[in-house]
Amino acid sequence: MEVIIKGAVSQDSENRSKAEVLSSFENEVAEMMDDHLAKRKLWFPSDFLPSDEIMSDDQLKNRTLLQERAKGMDDAVRVSVTLGLLTEEGLPHFHRLIATYLGYESVWRKWNSLWTAEEDRHGGILRDYARDSRLFNFRCVEIMQYAYQESGFNPEWDKDPYRVFAYTSLQERATQVTHGNTGKAAGKYDPTLQGILSSIASDEARHYAFYRKVMKMILAIDPNRALESALAILPSIEMPGLSMPNFKDMADVVRRSGIYGPWDYKKIVEDVLDFWEIESMTGLNETGRKAQEKLLAIPKRLKQVAEYIDKKVDTKSFSFDFIYHRVFAV
Repeated sequence: MEVIIKGAVSQDSENRSKAEVLSSFENEVAEMMDDHLAKRKLWFPSDFLPSDEIMSDDQLKNRTLLQERAKGMDDAVRVSVTLGLLTEEGLPHFHRLIATYLGYESVWRKWNSLWTAEEDRHGGILRDYARDSRLFNFRCVEIMQYAYQESGFNPEWDKDPYRVFAYTSLQERATQVTHGNTGKAAGKYDPTLQGILSSIASDEARHYAFYRKVMKMILAIDPNRALESALAILPSIEMPGLSMPNFKDMADVVRRSGIYGPWDYKKIVEDVLDFWEIESMTGLNETGRKAQEKLLAIPKRLKQVAEYIDKKVDTKSFSFDFIYHRVFAV
């Protein structure tokens, strides 16, 4: 006898309905992809870090200089690079999550594959840089990467196609800010790393522009359900990598170093609320109005959280096996 779980059927029906909304503006998505490609400057890891069988004397010299400059790298920057490397190499999780609702026979498939190809270079170049520069104990990082991939990434938001786009909007912007600020912090040690991270951040900026525009179109077509989905995401997001070893301590180092923290997230939320024009939305039902009200109240709460953390923070010492258990304070 077939057992039908009412809640599961209802959720499945809801998601199919939302997937139909996504299908309704495929022509606009195709135009967005064309615009994305027109603005893109495609680069590859070997543009920054040549590694051919035959290399010029200058190229070989630059690799030696890379290692010399990396020796003086601040340990907090090493931690941020490690976190960025592992997070970027977790990309297969995201391809799966997005493909769940976008299917394989539409323009969405083309976008997901394009996005994946662009993102794949990020983990590749950070891994190449870390190996060429001898930035840390590489095997320790490989063990962390394996543990992260093995544990998987299965967030609650993957059960709702609208939440996927609310999340990716915020996550891409947060990643852009983190890579950009890590690059600035690394610049005084190694301009090559700063250039690499700046290029990655530029990619993330274009991805952010795409995803936030998609969410804006969803809000225009299906405002009440879209507001509910956004409300499930915006109060706080769990960054990719949450399941990796040492994640909380590494994120704490990044926050204390001023690379990425609560004030950055508050600004990101304010920006998307403004871009999505949440405050000016009208014609909502009761559920939509309540979600709208709660969304508009989030920045105030995030400000209180950031102020509380600022008052609470004091100097803390850290030690990680991938930088040989050196103790450093932030």
